[in-house]
Amino acid sequence: MIRHTVAFRLKHKRGSAEETSFLEAGMALADIPCVKRFEQLRQVSPKNDFHFGYSMEFDDQAAYDGYNNHPDHVAYVRDRWIPEVEDFLEIDYVPLDRG
Repeated sequence: MIRHTVAFRLKHKRGSAEETSFLEAGMALADIPCVKRFEQLRQVSPKNDFHFGYSMEFDDQAAYDGYNNHPDHVAYVRDRWIPEVEDFLEIDYVPLDRG
């Protein structure tokens, strides 16, 4: 299992129609085959400057690669993410093997 997470800050004013539009468009990522447990999150810690997060899970690397190369993901990154995200931090996790 791979848990893909990204924390980000938009270029738009907080609470704006542009912010809402961006987040609504991001919901389409949940419909990409092999995406599991998709969540949009509001970041509330005062310890960083990010405002939102996405989190999702994939069964394995092949599923994650399929998501990264899916036309809907590629279009979202090109058309929305690159022009509208000011800064982000991406972290991908796998379970810690204690065996």
